[in-house]
Amino acid sequence: MSEKAVRPFGIRDKLGYMFGDFGNDFTFLLSSSFLMKFYTDVMSVDAYVVGVVMMVARIVDAFTDIGMGRICDRSKGGKHGKFKPWILRMCGPVALCSFLMYQSALADMPNAAKIAYLFITYILWGSVFYTSVNIPYGSMASAISADPGDRQSLSTFRTMGGALAGAFVTAGIPLIAYDNINGNDVLNGPRFTIIAGVCSVLAVGCYLLCFNLCTERVKSTPTKEQLKRNNIGVMFAHAFTNRALLSLIVASILMLIAQLTLQQMANYVFPNYYGNAKAQTLSMVMMGVGMIAAAFAAKPLANRFGKAEMGAVSNFAAGIICIVLYFLRPQNVFVYAAFQMVSWIGLGVFQIVAWALVTDVIDYSEIKNGIREDGAVYGMYSFARKLGQAATSGLVGSLLTAVGYTDKTAFDPAVKEGIFDIATLVPAAGFLLLAVVLWFWYPLHKKQVEKDVAILAEKHAAEAQNGEEQQ
Repeated sequence: MSEKAVRPFGIRDKLGYMFGDFGNDFTFLLSSSFLMKFYTDVMSVDAYVVGVVMMVARIVDAFTDIGMGRICDRSKGGKHGKFKPWILRMCGPVALCSFLMYQSALADMPNAAKIAYLFITYILWGSVFYTSVNIPYGSMASAISADPGDRQSLSTFRTMGGALAGAFVTAGIPLIAYDNINGNDVLNGPRFTIIAGVCSVLAVGCYLLCFNLCTERVKSTPTKEQLKRNNIGVMFAHAFTNRALLSLIVASILMLIAQLTLQQMANYVFPNYYGNAKAQTLSMVMMGVGMIAAAFAAKPLANRFGKAEMGAVSNFAAGIICIVLYFLRPQNVFVYAAFQMVSWIGLGVFQIVAWALVTDVIDYSEIKNGIREDGAVYGMYSFARKLGQAATSGLVGSLLTAVGYTDKTAFDPAVKEGIFDIATLVPAAGFLLLAVVLWFWYPLHKKQVEKDVAILAEKHAAEAQNGEEQQ
């Protein structure tokens, strides 16, 4: 190995990993926060149709996410490792397809053609190219370092990267994407197309920084015997008997239902319910402040109390805040934004540790199954996240249609009350159920994680010693 390949883990890896999620979220947050708003208000497609398209597209991910994880696990890797090269190969295609999804010039096409165009571009972006970057990127955390503290640092910096992208996408875009027409804030389609192009260019730059700054240190090339035992049927058998993975999958789905409902409904609450699209920027800035505060608090709290325990408590608190907000129904937009910030802090604390929970599950799976399945476990987890995205899109789209929302009724009083109900009750349910899953079902609480780390350290030391004796 070259000296560069074995340099100690440090700030360079943390910053590189942060830029990776920065790149991810330039296209992911654009989709999760604005795609439905763009297609309902600019392209005049019914909300439930957009939701159905997103749900159907996620079914494809049942194959692509897990398939990409298998490709990573079975790879021997090269001088850059087996995960990093995929980031370099696929960063251009994922950015291009993201840009193509937001073409306002096509708004006058027949409705069926617009739906078909959305379906094709969304499949290519999310199920093919985003998967080909995100699965290797997420799996790479366990290859950058074997130390749990280092992995928690990577999880923290990953979340910070997402928060920075959020500041640009969800806070910055509302300032420039809306026009005030007859007293109502209306999304400007051609301007949004340009914004999508800028986000795509920035995504590529961030991916390249991730590729150049991170180093894979934990090498794991599977033997022929391991590959034979670890076929696709065995992988699914492992997954469905793995309590830690199953409960984390459910937790991830619930987290995304809460998170993405907050994000998607912000595009309706602020311009439609409160008539103040620019206040959305303040809300997102406050969210970012909350996430940064959570980032500083998460590691010491996780070390003392445990990642799962801390996540359960923080999400329970966030759920209670959403219920209070539903009943209070503040008429001042800034009071609403302040309550939302508290909810985001609760969610942010869990998000900070969520990626570290994945590496805990990978360790647990290695002890349970006798083989390390970084890509497969992360592929299953990523598929669950996309189920959460799909469930949220379908749910939000259906509920918006149920309360009567169209581009023609967007400012009717009854519709606006329905918008507020969706924006508070759905996240509340997601937060509270997530807390229950983490506290009562997920098995990798603090003592168990410490036990697993010790078992694997002993196992890997024995394997290294056996390898030296055979040489």
